[in-house]
Amino acid sequence: MPREWVIDAYDGFEGLRLAACEKGEPGPTEIRMHVEAFALNWGDMDLMKDNYSFSFDSLPARIGMEAAGIVEAVGKDVTGIAVGQRYCTLPYFYYNRGASADTLIIDRKYVTPAPAGMSAVEAASIWMQYMTAYYPVVELAGAKKGVNILVPAGTSTAGTAALQIGRLCGATMIATTRSERNRDYLMQSGADHVYVDGSGDLVDFLMEATGGAGIDASFDPIGADFVLRYGPAMARGAKLMLYGLLTAELPKIPYVDMWQKNAWLHMYSLFNYVEDQDAQDRGTAFVYKALTDKKLTPNVDRVFPMEAYIDAWRYLSGPRENYGKVVVDTGR
Repeated sequence: MPREWVIDAYDGFEGLRLAACEKGEPGPTEIRMHVEAFALNWGDMDLMKDNYSFSFDSLPARIGMEAAGIVEAVGKDVTGIAVGQRYCTLPYFYYNRGASADTLIIDRKYVTPAPAGMSAVEAASIWMQYMTAYYPVVELAGAKKGVNILVPAGTSTAGTAALQIGRLCGATMIATTRSERNRDYLMQSGADHVYVDGSGDLVDFLMEATGGAGIDASFDPIGADFVLRYGPAMARGAKLMLYGLLTAELPKIPYVDMWQKNAWLHMYSLFNYVEDQDAQDRGTAFVYKALTDKKLTPNVDRVFPMEAYIDAWRYLSGPRENYGKVVVDTGR
């Protein structure tokens, strides 16, 4: 019988339990997928503590927004998707129908063919990080030669994806990190400059790195007072894009710096772009092409079996020596 990981209360991943579930039948616009692998994401971590920008409709609820698997059944109105094909879920807010299971019913709007030549584990690891980074870096910041983009917390999967995409487009990419040991990885991932926290004044560093021009955009997941530390280094018309709260504290906005620089504040959520079909198509087209051209490649840190989902979360939330996505292989 199929299995699913669910939570019964907002008490974090330690409260997850593995339960039997029914397959169910897809609705008119839905497909049913035999899940081969699913990835862990920090948004799911926050969601399990009710610290996310969305909440579950009810509990118990299934976790997970990123998976790859084989199509088992399609609804009567679904065209262009054949049973037996490998598909991936796109990042979406799944309410109570998450991907941490052997089986998943999902609207065809939120799936896309698995890239050719990839394993299920690799295919489950790409869409959240690269789609999250594509819109801010390419469409909002306009990444190209002469554009300076700051990526705080650059070792996160979305941060690394932003560095890779920015370099691909020719922009000058600047990463921040808390540890010197991350420098080489960030440079290899696409950073032109790396600021290590505590190594000096961040504004001075940014102004020197940009030749006095300042940063044109920031793709920032940190929160709290971190934005205040680089606000004076924003260029005129800069775009401040906030997409997370790693500190679990709302960001303090540098209003005076933004007034002086005529800067833009953009509260960014990928879900808004995935919900817009034209925007979704632009994002997937960019990622497919970059993967085909070998400009982007999946980076999977570690794979856990289905039964070890809680161990996977412990690993992700603890001190890590490696980088990349953490993925669960259902073994089915």
